[in-house]
Amino acid sequence: MITRLEYEQARTRAVELLSRTGLVFRPEELASIEVADFGLGELASSGGQIITLVNTDKIAVKLLALTPGQTLPEHVHPRLGAYEGKEETLRCAWGELYVYGPGEPTPNPKGRPPAHRRHTYTVWHETILCLGDQVTFPPETPHWFQAGPAGAVVWSFSTKAMDVQDIFTDQQIARRTVIVDV
Repeated sequence: MITRLEYEQARTRAVELLSRTGLVFRPEELASIEVADFGLGELASSGGQIITLVNTDKIAVKLLALTPGQTLPEHVHPRLGAYEGKEETLRCAWGELYVYGPGEPTPNPKGRPPAHRRHTYTVWHETILCLGDQVTFPPETPHWFQAGPAGAVVWSFSTKAMDVQDIFTDQQIARRTVIVDV
């Protein structure tokens, strides 16, 4: 749960980060920025700001704007009936992103999930994405990522996105953001 002020501040920071990419956005796209706090109320450490540019029955294109150290928690894109689950390619558009998935754990990884939630992070094979670097995760593959010290803007190219159906390792996570007016 976040306050209306936190929500608006996060959207403003996202617009600032997106502007660093040199990409052009229409006003209605910027107005559609989603703020995801995962129901944790810890937006600075666990969350992300998302602008969806395309989401059809076949493909999705999003940009994720992450503030310095902001972490998108470990999750999988599950199979849902006939839908095989989302295959996702993350490509760095600005900044630096620490991405984690299955494989040999990286000694001394750069990413640091929130200490009180570290037990919910199970994959530690690190890939560091800088401008133009990318990594692809098949459906049902656990992964998480964290922005570097300056923040990051990351493309997400995928098959159809049904993100509210994602399964998070942290059982306290709720995918829908609740905004309260105070």
